[in-house]
Parts: sequence; structure tokens; C-alpha cells
Amino acid sequence: MKAAFFILSIATLLAYAECINQVTIAMRKNEVIPDVVSQGPKAELRVKYDRKAVHLGNVLTPTQTKNKPDIVSWKFDNNAFYTLIFTAPDGPSRANPKYREVIKWLVVNIPANNINKGEVLAEYIGAGPSKNAGLARYVFLVYKQKGKQNFDEKPIDKYSFDPRKHFSTRNFTQKYKMENVPVAADFFQARYDSYVPVLYKQVHYNPDS
Repeated sequence: MKAAFFILSIATLLAYAECINQVTIAMRKNEVIPDVVSQGPKAELRVKYDRKAVHLGNVLTPTQTKNKPDIVSWKFDNNAFYTLIFTAPDGPSRANPKYREVIKWLVVNIPANNINKGEVLAEYIGAGPSKNAGLARYVFLVYKQKGKQNFDEKPIDKYSFDPRKHFSTRNFTQKYKMENVPVAADFFQARYDSYVPVLYKQVHYNPDS
């Protein structure tokens, strides 16, 4: 019985390590490491838009991601607080990332994994790659905080673009002394579709300016 339990435990650990390795490999292959973070996460983050899962840089459309995901979940400590970062390093394009990073969604002081009870510092906006940009990367990250904290950033509403520019995941997490390694992460890629002009109008962004 003990031997069977030991074998099962080893198998579980190996599967867990393989999952982490896949995330880190995908992040390195697509240069999320080092463009956004320096290290891979402790685990893969589960994110789903309706029936479309975010998984290791797969391709979703701006239309599919225009609303907040239905599911964002990670392995959590009931007594801990977390920060959720959704960021775009390729603004306006991967070839010309002059806005790197554009913060798409930022929620802090999340108790356990109850995002609805967290403090929203940047309201959600979806993927909005430029027309001729090709594929752009969109990254979800979760960090564990050192308890509930006071954040001095001015909240950003869903109708604003300029305050979202030049966000830095590294600087933000260092400023608030969060753990260096993300608790969980994953990312997708997207290219321009018919929803993008709608988003640009919403946030008062002129791509030709």
C-alpha cells in the first residue's frame, strides 16, 4: 500500500513538473521570458474565454477575448492575497513595441482566488493588435503578495489607453515586494480582426497618431 502511494506521489510530482516545464518552455520560445518576466511560473494558470482556453501561446481572436475570461484559476492559499496581471508586451506591434508593456487588466488584493473581491487598478480591455502587426502576445500572470497591501496607483477605467502604456511587470512586482516567481502564468497570441477598431474607439486610441 505504501509502495503504491509512493509511486502515485512520484507520478503526480513528475506530471506537475512537466506542466511547469511546458509553460516555461513556451514562454522562452515566444520570448515572454525575457520580454515580460525573467523566470517561468510555479504552475500553469487556467484561463478560459467561454469555451476557448488560453494555453501555451495558442492563437485566439480579439473578438473571442473582448470580455473578461469566464475562468481564471490557480493553486492558492486560503489565507493569502494575490495580484492578477494581464499585460501586452507588443504595443503596437512585436516589431515596434514602443508602448511595452500595455496593461490590459490589473487586480490586486485578491483573497485566495476570488477575483471579484479584489481591488481593480486597471479595468479589463481585450486584445487589440495593430492591423499589420501579425501575431501579438498577451500574458496572464499571478503573483503572491506579502499580505493585503495599499497600492498608490491611480485606477484606470476601460475607456482609457494612455495610462496603460509603459507598464512594467518587473517594476510593479518589485515595488510591492511580491515573490519573484509568478505563482501561475499562461499566454495567448492574437492578430487583428474586426473588433479591434471598436476597442480603439472605446479607449480613444488613434493608431495613426
